Amino acid sequence: MYIKSIRLNNFRNYRTLDLVLDQKTNIFYGDNAQGKTNILEAVYLCSTSRSHRGSRDREMILFGQDEAHIRLGIFSDYMNRTIDMHLRKDKAKGAAVDGVPIRKAKDLLGVINVVFFSPEDLQLIKEGPSERRRFLDSELCQLNSVYFSNLSDYHKVLQERNQLLKDIPFHPSLESTLEIWNQQLLRYGSLIIETRKAFLSQINEIISEIHWKLSGQKEKIKLTYEPDVIVSDFEKKLIQNQSRDLRMKTTTTGPHRDDFRIESNGIDLRNFGSQGQQRNAALSLKLSEISLIRKKTSHSPVLLLDDVLSELDRGRQNFLLESIEGIQTMITCTGIDDFVNSHFQMNKVFHVANGMID
Repeated sequence: MYIKSIRLNNFRNYRTLDLVLDQKTNIFYGDNAQGKTNILEAVYLCSTSRSHRGSRDREMILFGQDEAHIRLGIFSDYMNRTIDMHLRKDKAKGAAVDGVPIRKAKDLLGVINVVFFSPEDLQLIKEGPSERRRFLDSELCQLNSVYFSNLSDYHKVLQERNQLLKDIPFHPSLESTLEIWNQQLLRYGSLIIETRKAFLSQINEIISEIHWKLSGQKEKIKLTYEPDVIVSDFEKKLIQNQSRDLRMKTTTTGPHRDDFRIESNGIDLRNFGSQGQQRNAALSLKLSEISLIRKKTSHSPVLLLDDVLSELDRGRQNFLLESIEGIQTMITCTGIDDFVNSHFQMNKVFHVANGMID
């Protein structure tokens, strides 16, 4: 499975763009703020229905335009396929697979899987729990459409419950309706907790060998799920904390507060790991994503490396590049000298300048 072509119209700083990609390594180089990352964003958006930056649809449309369009040409299972994404300023985005409109975002998932790796991901270990939850959700949503639906429903319920908590002081009679939202929160939240638990167990089976090699056979890594609440206690804790929720006007119990622990040789890397150890762990997590997707789908994902190589030392660069052999990869960078000097195979090279490519 790989991306054959990308077509952009009025997306970010591209008025029009037509690219034919190599099924192996594609390098996009140029100065900063020229549009390199926008190409990777377009691929990620078509694969997941979301921007990796968290951008709204209107923010991705070329200034002065009302609509934008992206088309990916894909080769999968010995056949050609297409994904179309239509962004509109004042309406919900539209998408189609092989020319057939899809009604729900989850129907897009799995057509092609991607792993996005940016310099911000190297901060995954030392940043707060929200970044680690984002890692869990971004991967699980691609691999499990049911999880995607449960997560979406959970956040809708959470938003409604939080709004109700804000309204109750002005309309006390509304407090009796909290039970309805509690039951919905329990329903979807419990499913999320169980799925995250199983996912981290699967990652643990894969990451240990990767990290052992990356650390020069010096460190053993272990991931431990730290749910805010376990399923069997969820309802009880929700009731116990209801007074606090009313006082704080927000929901203080549930998987939206989850985290996971990353240990190396018994040390919690989140708090006590060196920068090198934290970067090794982040890199190991990303490479584990690739392995898990291969295991689950029998296909390699497309790897999107957004200027991440410049953040790694030569040893980690070499380990990453050796690990992704045989995977279609799109790499952004400011220059190609390092690739030339290391004799790295560059199947296609694109120079990006001010929304133009040559």
